[in-house]
Amino acid sequence: MNSLKRAKELDQEYHFMNAFADSLDSGEGRLKGYTVSVKDNVCVKGVQSTAGSKVLEGYVPPFDATVIAKCRAEGASILGKTTQDEFGFGTFNVNTPFNKPLNPHDPERSTGGSSGGAACITAVADFPHLAISESTGGSISCPASWCGVVGVTPTYGRVSRWGLIDYANSLDKIGVMGKTVKEAALLLSVISGPDKYDSTVLDTPVPDYTELESVEELKVGVPKEYYGEGINSDVEKTIWSTLKKLESKGAKLIDVSLPHTKYALSSYYIIAMAEASTNLSKFSGLRYGLQEHIEGDFNQYFSKIRTLGFGDESKRRVMLGTFTRMAGYRDAYYLKALKVRTKVIEDFKHAFEAVDVLAAPTMPVVAPRFDEIEELEPIQHYMMDILTVAPNLAGIPMVSVPCGTSEDMPVGLHLMADHLQEHTMLRAAWEVENL
Repeated sequence: MNSLKRAKELDQEYHFMNAFADSLDSGEGRLKGYTVSVKDNVCVKGVQSTAGSKVLEGYVPPFDATVIAKCRAEGASILGKTTQDEFGFGTFNVNTPFNKPLNPHDPERSTGGSSGGAACITAVADFPHLAISESTGGSISCPASWCGVVGVTPTYGRVSRWGLIDYANSLDKIGVMGKTVKEAALLLSVISGPDKYDSTVLDTPVPDYTELESVEELKVGVPKEYYGEGINSDVEKTIWSTLKKLESKGAKLIDVSLPHTKYALSSYYIIAMAEASTNLSKFSGLRYGLQEHIEGDFNQYFSKIRTLGFGDESKRRVMLGTFTRMAGYRDAYYLKALKVRTKVIEDFKHAFEAVDVLAAPTMPVVAPRFDEIEELEPIQHYMMDILTVAPNLAGIPMVSVPCGTSEDMPVGLHLMADHLQEHTMLRAAWEVENL
C-alpha cells in the first residue's frame, strides 16, 4: 500500500489533528513518501506524548519538536508514537504502564529498550518507514540489535533536543532507526544541524550522510574490554566472524584498550539518576498530565500524584538520584562520577588517534525471554547496558548494524567513532551491511 495513503487512513482512524494534513500533502522533500514514527518522549503537535508514563497521560503538546518540524519540512508524514520504557528507564521495554512491545522475531522475547516500539515497527513495517528514537545510555543501540535493524545514535549536540521530554540532559541524544544504513543515514541528514531553540546544538556543517562509498584502508579498533567475560560466546563468535570478513575486504583490525570501561556503568547511573531526579520534579499534576482533586497542602498533593503516576523504576531512580545529590553525598558520588566520565572520554580520544572506528558486540546476549527478565534484579537490568553506556557517557556517535544471528535471533555489531565522525562510522556500517 502507498505509504501516503496508509498514513492518511491512519489519520482518519485516530482523528489526528488537522495540522498533519500539511505534512501528508507537502509533496516534495528528501523524505517524500516516507512515514516517520516517533518515540513517545519526542513532542508531536496535537498528539498525546507521555514518555511512557501515566503521570503525563493526557498531555497533548501544542508544538512540534525541532526534529519533527524538520521531517515535515522534508515531506514526511508522521505515523504516530512508539512505546518505550517510562522516561527511558529500562533495557527491556517492560517498565511501562502500557502494552509492552513484542520482539518481531519471537514474541516471547523483549524488543530491548528503551526505544523498543521504534525498533519493533522498523523491523515489521512493509511500507517506507523511518523511526525517530532517543538514547541516554544505549536506548537506540540495544533494541536495534535485538530486533535486527539499524540504529544510529549521533554525537551529543549533533541533533536538537528541543521538544524532547528529558531523562538526563547531559546524556540524552535523539537518533534514528531504519531497515538499512542508507535509510537511517537519510533521516539523520534531515534532523541534524543547528537550532535556535537549543543552545547545546553544534553549529557545524551537516554532510550528506547518504553518500556511502567505501572507506579505503579502514582501521577498526577492537577494544579488549568489550569482549570475553560476560559476553555470550556465540554472540562473540558472530561478531568476530564479521570482523574477519571486514579484514578480508581490506580493513585493518587493531587491538586497543579502554581501561576506564569498568567504571563507566556506575558513573553513568549516578549521573543519569541525579539528572533524572531533577528533571522529573516538574511532574506535579498541576499544569499538565495526571491530575486529581486537590486536597491538603502542595507536598501532600505532589506526593499523591507522583505515587499514582510513576512506576516502580521511576520511583527507584528518583530516590537514588536525589540521594546522590544530597549534602554530604554529592562529592562522594556525583562529582566523582563526573571525573570518571572525563577519564572515559580521554580513553576514547586516545583510541581514535589510531583507528577510524571501534567495533564490539552491541549487546552481550541476544534478546532474552520475558520469563527470564522477570527473574532479574534491578542491578542485573543495569548490567545489561555494560557495552553501551561508555560511548554514551563520552557523547560519541555509535551505530548498531545487524551482522548475523544466534539462537535464530539477530546479533548487532556496534561501531563507534570520534565526535562528529558519523559519516565515517556510517560508511563502515554500510560495508558491514554489504558483506
